[in-house]
Amino acid sequence: MSETAKLTFPDGKVYDLPIVVGTEGELGLDVSHLRQNTGYITVDDAYTNTGSCQSAVTYIDGERGVLRYRGYPIEEVAQKSTFVETAQLLIWGELPDAAQRDRFSQLLTDNSSLPEAFRSHFAAFPSHSHPMSILSAMINALQTYDLPGLVIDSADEFELVTASLISKVRTIAAGAYKSSRSEPLNYPRYDLCYTENFLHMMKSKPYKEYVPTPAATRALDLFLMLHADHEQNCSTSTVRMVASGEANLYASTAAGVCALWGRLHGGANQAVVEMLTELRATGLSVTDYLAKVKDRRSGVKLMGFGHRVYRNFDPRALILKQATDDLLVELNITDPRLDLALELEAAALKDDYFVSRHLYPNVDFYSGIILTALGIPLDMFTVLFAIGRMPGWIANWAEIHNGPLGSGVGRSRIYRPRQIYIGQTQRDWPED
Repeated sequence: MSETAKLTFPDGKVYDLPIVVGTEGELGLDVSHLRQNTGYITVDDAYTNTGSCQSAVTYIDGERGVLRYRGYPIEEVAQKSTFVETAQLLIWGELPDAAQRDRFSQLLTDNSSLPEAFRSHFAAFPSHSHPMSILSAMINALQTYDLPGLVIDSADEFELVTASLISKVRTIAAGAYKSSRSEPLNYPRYDLCYTENFLHMMKSKPYKEYVPTPAATRALDLFLMLHADHEQNCSTSTVRMVASGEANLYASTAAGVCALWGRLHGGANQAVVEMLTELRATGLSVTDYLAKVKDRRSGVKLMGFGHRVYRNFDPRALILKQATDDLLVELNITDPRLDLALELEAAALKDDYFVSRHLYPNVDFYSGIILTALGIPLDMFTVLFAIGRMPGWIANWAEIHNGPLGSGVGRSRIYRPRQIYIGQTQRDWPED
């Protein structure tokens, strides 16, 4: 019999709450029958202390700075894997063998191009449309081409649809960028790897082919890999919420794009570059800027430092820092904002105010620098995030649906949070 915790009510009644233990020793209280048995519900603003599900995809220990994909430390994943292989690991739970890796890579290649009729949809958007708006709408539209029946009936069909979505999301993203600039769309090339192909479709001109350097390709692949999943964040929880109503994979991930679009979620690395741009424009020294940050009355914030989950170093930041250093050395870019970023990093890491509060650079700080160095415009930052997060969204969607997908977690009930009503009590309609 499982252990229980006792909850004592004001009237003296005691109710036993089953204790749930995760494989890493995480402890939780099962309150799923609390209202049914006691009439009470729990109140947890922003779900800060609520476990909305049991998942086997990603494990985080924020106190120790640990992140693992399907049990594998993120440091090993970054060193030994690629974004595509990491996607397979997250979605199917195990590292692919050589045949599975080759098969999936071929499916990505074969499904990278958009149907010709679909390509014309870009013209329906005004040229000033934000790429995230186009991305969300186009993922939903893609379902009508890829999955007319809505329901995925087999593991083979799931693999095909997954490959199509992961492959085409970068084609759509590049098309959204080109469309927003009134530039012609580029077709994918079948001789390029996943990341190179995206850079080609986004940055090549009709008169000049863009050829990324090895460091640029590696840095962007790392960016995508390190963003591939991060437990039950805002967008992933949104995907699971939508999927719990038996929405199809495309509708669910399109909802994830919309959630990610929010400035407090996917916009953090953009905020870093905006901070650097403003700092450059004002001419304020790094020392004076940090002094303003430490003065709470100023309202000035140090973007890209600290993390809601990690109370230590963000393990992804440690990995991306090295890629950032390598990229800046190889590209030899002259950008005062990047120089300011490095100066800001060095000063904050020596300042007891930030160190004592564990305000270390997070993944958004370095990813903002990398994307800026690669010449990615600000309005595409969150789009790149969405491309990277797609495997995690698909893996969580699969856990909700289970069925032939073999997630081993089980089909979920439709999500339906409760609330505490604080509005008007019953009142009469006024007479004329």
